[in-house]
Amino acid sequence: MTSPAPATTSTPEDALILRENKDQVAWLTLNRPTKLNALSEATIQALSDVLDALADDASVRVVVIKGAGKAFSAGHDLKEMMSRPELEPCATLFNACAKMMLKIHHLPQPVVAMVDGIAAAAGCQLVAQCDLAIASTQSKFATSGINLGLFCATPSVPLSRAIGRKAAAEMLYTGKFISAEEAERLGLLNRAVGAEVLEAEVENLALEIASKSPAAIEFGKRLLLNQLDLPIEEAYVIAAETMAQNMQHPDTRHGVRAFIDKQPMPQWRDRKE
Repeated sequence: MTSPAPATTSTPEDALILRENKDQVAWLTLNRPTKLNALSEATIQALSDVLDALADDASVRVVVIKGAGKAFSAGHDLKEMMSRPELEPCATLFNACAKMMLKIHHLPQPVVAMVDGIAAAAGCQLVAQCDLAIASTQSKFATSGINLGLFCATPSVPLSRAIGRKAAAEMLYTGKFISAEEAERLGLLNRAVGAEVLEAEVENLALEIASKSPAAIEFGKRLLLNQLDLPIEEAYVIAAETMAQNMQHPDTRHGVRAFIDKQPMPQWRDRKE
């Protein structure tokens, strides 16, 4: 296993997406605090580019996404949208955002949303798209486009998968903000915690996942997400295939043998070793 890399900042402080690698976890920060981290076209492209780089980075085992300042993300940059409200530029923007969200879906590493503040519209979409999410109790969530006459169609895709059809419908049709406690109850969050312990809670979760076999996590994430929309019979077929393939990995063989022999777990190798 490659030794954990020291903390390094790989982006300048004025970049739209800040990246810091620490202990096999990549911490990404949406860096438009004066704009409540609105997802401009440039921000979407910057995050998309970072996700591409992470997909090929075997030294990173978990990704955390957070926001700078007092918001996670207020959603799309409405002023930018209204500067070009015609069909073609709107379609380009929303398709680019959808493709970025799908990169989170397809990323080998689990992605954790760390939310401290407002997550609205496409910002709420980003939380729903992440594999896990922890928020401070002061955070609030909404798919609020309906209040402006714009149904949050793309946010509805991960939101309905995260919290179910009826709960998602209420958020989408009313645009009302819900509390972090309510978001936890609905399943949008893993948990809501005090702001003073938020970073520690996220770090502990990320490090716990990073301590597991990267190969097993990659197999597992792909299976977990792919089987959700299948009939149960088909889900069991691909689940059985996944476990059989997972058992072929040397790390898995070593881990099972260590358990049988009552030996310490082996050091897990990076994904591409």
